Amino acid sequence: MTSRVSLASKLYKFTLPNILETQGKHLPESYKKFYKEWKFTQPQPVHYIPHQAKWYRNPNTGEVKPLQNTPIPVYFPPESNKGIWGGEAVIKGFQKRQRLKQRVPHFWVPHLIQSVVYSEILDKRMSVTVTQRTLDLIIKNYGFDHYVLKTKACDLQSTLALKLKKKMLLSLLKMDLYPEDPIKRDEIYNKYKHYLEEYTEEDIEWYGLTFSEALIKYEKQMDMKPIVPLKIKLRKEYLAHLEEEKNNPAQELLLDKKEGSWITKLNPFSKN
Repeated sequence: MTSRVSLASKLYKFTLPNILETQGKHLPESYKKFYKEWKFTQPQPVHYIPHQAKWYRNPNTGEVKPLQNTPIPVYFPPESNKGIWGGEAVIKGFQKRQRLKQRVPHFWVPHLIQSVVYSEILDKRMSVTVTQRTLDLIIKNYGFDHYVLKTKACDLQSTLALKLKKKMLLSLLKMDLYPEDPIKRDEIYNKYKHYLEEYTEEDIEWYGLTFSEALIKYEKQMDMKPIVPLKIKLRKEYLAHLEEEKNNPAQELLLDKKEGSWITKLNPFSKN
């Protein structure tokens, strides 16, 4: 009976389709690497404190129970992509406001602050919507550039932060920062160049793109490289081979007139 129940329960465990294996199977590995880091990697806990131990003993009853680190489900609204929230998001739940009444739906929204951040690599000051946790992480990492470059895509979340990270990496790769001050350029480059070790040039090119942007970029690249039919390719190779045999006098001496060439051997209407 237990085996039937276990087999029946598997029918209801539908796994979510992997978009990289269906719609994005033709995308380059560089983008798949970024997308897995962005969507499939477990972010750092923000709204809950994970348990360090695996078991818990009740001091009153002595009962031992396993502890599980279950992340709180969060929701990232479209407005979060226009700011840098430091991993915080909207939490949807229920709240019991009065003891004798039913609980009601409630949304916990992070406290947003309009602040100015400075990027040494881009040499720009930007007005961005952030949270207090974002400011704390910037201070903890000794600057906005260190925070963005050091943090994974799953923890940055917002497309604005990912676009800024890509722009910083491209600027370091091309060394086009501070064009009018070469001394300052070398100083900033030597300060942040170790972040380039984790990426190749192709990785940076595909970094920070949404899935729709990656598909559009791939289609444009395919349009620039038209697909040549196989029959045209084989015809060109065959004509090149005939031209090579025609212009090679040594090849003609090696051929026997009685046996003929390899083309006459394959001809079913030949006398041989």
